[in-house]
Amino acid sequence: MHFRLALLLAGLWLAPALLMSTPAAAQIGIGVSINIAPPELPVYEQPAVPGPGFLWSPGYWAWGGQDYYWVPGTWVEAPQPGLLWTPGYWGWGDGAYLWHEGYWGPHVGFYGGVNYGFGYGGRGYEGGEWRGGSFFYNRSVNNVPEGVHITNVYNRTVINNVTVNRVSFNGGSGGIAARPTAQEATFDRERHVPPVSAQVHHAEAARAEPALHSNANHGVPAIAATAHAASFTGPGVVHARGAGGPAGAGPATHTVQHTAPAGPPHVEQHAAPPPHAAPPPPHEPAAHEPAPRSNEHEHEQH
Repeated sequence: MHFRLALLLAGLWLAPALLMSTPAAAQIGIGVSINIAPPELPVYEQPAVPGPGFLWSPGYWAWGGQDYYWVPGTWVEAPQPGLLWTPGYWGWGDGAYLWHEGYWGPHVGFYGGVNYGFGYGGRGYEGGEWRGGSFFYNRSVNNVPEGVHITNVYNRTVINNVTVNRVSFNGGSGGIAARPTAQEATFDRERHVPPVSAQVHHAEAARAEPALHSNANHGVPAIAATAHAASFTGPGVVHARGAGGPAGAGPATHTVQHTAPAGPPHVEQHAAPPPHAAPPPPHEPAAHEPAPRSNEHEHEQH
């Protein structure tokens, strides 16, 4: 059941202190509803998987009480073998944008049709699968470099016949029109496990990082993804396209390609996403580095 926070005129909160007292409330554990649409999803590359057993948790925009902030994508370990991550999503309903919390379960349920990339193309998950007690990675959509000792890999072509966009919410004007399938509705009723502690800590750390707030980054976070949860400096940090590196961060090891950076957050209740710019030429990786994985890579035939 979602907990609704009433809004005053001009988007003022009736009880902002409640949000401030619970750092993770905007994205984990408690649903919130606001009348400002979240920014478009930034374009970034996936950092290399740190080792066997780590699953990808896509980045998303969370509400911080005054503006949205970006929770970087990261690799996390599942709470137990056999469980997959269903990402959370923003959905329009009853005159506001409501956050639907993500969860772990035996199947991937509905996540608003949002194309988070890296196997999460809007329906299901094609980035990997459990076989017994081991997780096997689909190398065609995951960054599994030769230097990482992972033997459970396979290559399966992913073709998504959907419109390529970076819209981060479902429903409403300009939102994604997807609805749960009968199968997804069944999956949503299965027994679920809440986000693991690493995900909760990761989201709390993101809220405390000023550079991740949309008022500062205008939808283009310098910390777009990380190899390890709540680790925002060093070589495992990946920048969104068009963003400079944060203080203390290592170089961006993956060059982002395709779509232009997102604009500032929407301020109208029914604002539609801005148009996309023409894609630049694709990046050519050096001979010694593995080809990067983009959060729009699934839209290509491999």
